[in-house]
Parts: sequence; C-alpha cells; structure tokens
Amino acid sequence: MFNHLKSVLLLSGSILAGTAATAEDITIRMAAPDWGPTRFMQDYANETYQAPSGNNVKLEIDFIPWPNFFDRVNASLNSGEQKYQMLVSDSQWLGTFIEAGHFLKLNDYIAADEELQAIIKDLHPALVSGYSTYPNVPADKIAELGNYSPDVNYYGFPQFPDNYFTYYRNDLFCDEGENAAFKAAYASELPCDPAAWKSVTWDDWGNYGAFFTRSAGETLAGKTLDSDFYGIAYQAAKPLDFSTMQVNAFFWQWGGGIWDEANEPNALVLGVVNSDENVAGFERFLELLEYSPPIAKTGQMGIFEIQDLYMQGKIAAIVDWAALASPVIDPASSQVSEVTSFGLMPGNIRNGELDRSANLGGQPFVLTTWNNDNVIAEAIDVVKWWLSEETQIAAVKAGGQSGLMSVMNNPDYDSWAPWNAAYRQSLPWQKDLWHVPEMFEMLTQQQEEFDRAITGQVSAREALDAIAEFQDELLRDADRLN
Repeated sequence: MFNHLKSVLLLSGSILAGTAATAEDITIRMAAPDWGPTRFMQDYANETYQAPSGNNVKLEIDFIPWPNFFDRVNASLNSGEQKYQMLVSDSQWLGTFIEAGHFLKLNDYIAADEELQAIIKDLHPALVSGYSTYPNVPADKIAELGNYSPDVNYYGFPQFPDNYFTYYRNDLFCDEGENAAFKAAYASELPCDPAAWKSVTWDDWGNYGAFFTRSAGETLAGKTLDSDFYGIAYQAAKPLDFSTMQVNAFFWQWGGGIWDEANEPNALVLGVVNSDENVAGFERFLELLEYSPPIAKTGQMGIFEIQDLYMQGKIAAIVDWAALASPVIDPASSQVSEVTSFGLMPGNIRNGELDRSANLGGQPFVLTTWNNDNVIAEAIDVVKWWLSEETQIAAVKAGGQSGLMSVMNNPDYDSWAPWNAAYRQSLPWQKDLWHVPEMFEMLTQQQEEFDRAITGQVSAREALDAIAEFQDELLRDADRLN
C-alpha cells in the first residue's frame, strides 16, 4: 500500500518536465444529474482546468436527467462496465454502493495528502458527516474531531451542498395595508426583512398561511385577484424523497427522531419512529397543508411544483431548496423575480429555544474503485480543483453553494446571491437521512405511508405505527438491531 500511495502522490503532485508530446491523455468520466451545478462544473472545467501533473486531463460529465439518475447509475455500477471514474451520489446512496464495492475509500490518500486534509478541515461538519462518512458519524462528533480523524471512513466531497429555507413575496409581507390588517388580526408583525425570519415559528407560518389565502375576487395588496391565492407551501409529495425531507424537520424540531444508524445495533425503532413527539410533529405538518394549493392533498406537491406555483405568483411563501432559487429571481422564468426575498425556515420552540433542525440536501462526488494509479491521482486533483477557493467562489457567484467555511466566511459571501445568508445560517441545523443499504426499502415504504396520511386515508399515528413496524422488521432481518 505504501508504494501504491507513493506512486499516486508523486503523480498528483509533480509537474512533468518533458514536452507536451510526453503528456498522457486521460479522460475522467463522471456521472452526474443534469442541472445547473453540474453544468457549471463542466463549463468551468473546460475553461480553466489544467492538471498539475502536466497530463492532458479532460473532465467529461455524463449528464443524466434527475428522474433517471439513480436507475442509470445503479445499472452502470452493477453491470461491471466500469464506465465512470467519478460520479455524483446522493448522500443516502453511500452505504449501498460502498458495501457493493463501487466507491473508493479515501482514508489512505487523505492521510498522505495535507491539502486534502486541509479541505476536509475547512468543510462544514454537517457536510463531512452526510457526504463523506460511512458508517455514518454524526455532525457533532465530526466537529469534536476537527472534521478529520484516521478512525473515520471517508468516501466523498461536496459537489453541491444544499439546504432549504423560505422564499417569500416581499411586496406582500412588506405591504403597509397587509401589515396593518395582519397586526389587527394576530397582534404581531409580518416579517418584511429577511432578519425578521430568525424568530418565525410554525405557528407564525400557519398564521401567514391563513391570512394570505384568498379567493378570486378578493383583494391582495390593493389588487383584485382573478384567481385563488394561497398562503404557504412546502414539499408534500410521494415521488422520490420529497415528503420525507420536510417531515423529518418536524420530527426533529418536536423532539423526536428517526432510526439512529450511528448507534447501530443499539438504536431503537419502535417507540422512536412512532413516538408521541414524532406524531405531534407530523400532525402539525399535515395541518399546515390546509393553506397550500389543492395539489397538496393529492400527494404530488413536490419541490418543483411549489417552485413553479410560486414563480407564477400563486403563493405568498414557500420552503424550498437553495438549488431551485436561481430561476425564481430570473425575469425570464418568474413573475415574482423582482419581489422575492429569502429567510430562514420556520422552527419550533422547544425547551424555550427555537429549533430549526432540517434534512440536509445536496450531493457529494466520489471516486470509483477500478481506477489505476494515474487516474486516481488525476481524479484527486480534480477534487482539489473543485474545492479550491477560486473555483468555489466562481461556483457561488454562478448561483451555486460552497461547503467551505473559508468561502462562507468571506465578508462578501452573502452579497453574491440573495439567498446566501439563509443558506449559510441554515447549515448548523442540518441532519441527514439514513445511509445504510436498507435505506431504499425504508424510504419507499415511508413515502407510501406519508402519502396515505397526506391524502387523508390514515391518521399521523397510524402512518407512523406502520412505518415503525416495517423498519423494525427490516432492520432486524438485516442484523442492524439487537
């Protein structure tokens, strides 16, 4: 292993002294979802990337539509075709593909490379926990370790970190007439300035929903509505992980939780997943759908649907991901581009403090296990390039996000995009879903039960009882519970 590492590091750190004719042509193929953050990565690599080794290295991204992304990646990895040298992965897929032998463990390379160590130490602990560690190590433990420890297994780095927060119509929340009417009804102010959202609770959110929900023919900010208008919305949909991503926030904020994989095999399912705290949080999640567009009750109100309805001017405020913010402020795609501001997501007051715990979004990128020394060295240099300060600043200015504390601590960071402050301030609250291979079965069944509750077929408690029973049996069969 020492000789293998030595050869990789020499390749990664040296500059060839010969002519261009001696340089090796190497293509790094990376599977990635087709959207803005990865399109920028390809374009910026084409414009700026030069391999420190002196080799002719080309980053070639295979752009795959999001709805097909997992299926295509899964088929490729399990076919044995060894098509990709790197790929973008949802954090929850780590365990599945690590245990199948597809993702390269990076510990030895990191231990021998101070630059990689410095990158890890500069990342926000929530991102190291969610995007890199398996078995998963919680963010608070990662922070205690200073992000880096030889005893933690590392696999990935942030390609695009993400979290969700509030998008809101400042022309409504700052309107004098609407503010006067709201204060008369609720004895409190509407949060006009983004800083005012730091104290907003879900009870406040419900008040905003009730207040701004209007019927066609009623008046809103001095104008007569020609169609129904809705107060609030967040993701509540059966496809993918949409409901789970938002419901988990309510679990954690109400003092509940999900199965704690970091405490395997001692962590419990029964009495945790269906705890009174989780039931209360889920009931509140369901109650607040009353003030959302009718699509909410169909189980199809996903992140793209609420984004689209908001951009059409149909909703006063939504909770959605940073990744979807750029089109909202683009006049070419949004009717509310000039009247949108961003604030923190509401939270729940528990034990006298406001809890804003939320489910981490975004994706890491990883190396695959079948690469030779030359390719590993070049892929590691691509990682270093992407997570360099210069590249990360360019990515943020193009509408992306960074996970590097040094970039987020730049005094100009919040000015590079109007949602950057909300993203940055939300990071400390992030937790993640499970990473074990059983995640897919757990998520599919959970989404089914959440959907049954959203569409009124079962109560919150009935849904959570069914989820707890299923997960308990599944995890016991997998020897993950005592």
